[in-house]
Amino acid sequence: MKKIITVFALFSLAFASGQAFKGKGDIKGQVGLNIQSGGTGLYLSGDFGIGENMSYGFTGNYLLNADNIAGIKPKFEDRIDLKARFNANLGNVFQLDKKMDIYPGLDLGLRNFGAHLGFRYFFTDGFGVFTEAGIPIAKYDTSVSGFGYYNNQFVLNIGASFNL
Repeated sequence: MKKIITVFALFSLAFASGQAFKGKGDIKGQVGLNIQSGGTGLYLSGDFGIGENMSYGFTGNYLLNADNIAGIKPKFEDRIDLKARFNANLGNVFQLDKKMDIYPGLDLGLRNFGAHLGFRYFFTDGFGVFTEAGIPIAKYDTSVSGFGYYNNQFVLNIGASFNL
């Protein structure tokens, strides 16, 4: 009997599913890898549900592995980026499974005004995975060169997502 209960419990855990976006009051935390031309780093974000299909959030990115340019190492301010963002959580609009969410959005950061498109999939109520792609729409400095490209170009983020 113990074996049957154990197998049933493991089977239930394997097929347990969480909801990717619950609406107002939902809080998500994400940690992952940031990939961009010239460097890779750590990505952190938090999103807060303010409506059935809307959330706002904050992101932080720090390049751990950034290329030297002309023999010069990038400084802390070259490696870091912080952003405030707004998301349209559209999983239910596209009638996706409740474990999935697709969220396009806009962000305002230290280097640019940009857009992102993300996708979350939750395995359980508390744990899932995510991927996001981001682009700058308007760069604050129109003559970007050198380290100014860091966090100011196409970026890809992948990692783990948590319900908080």
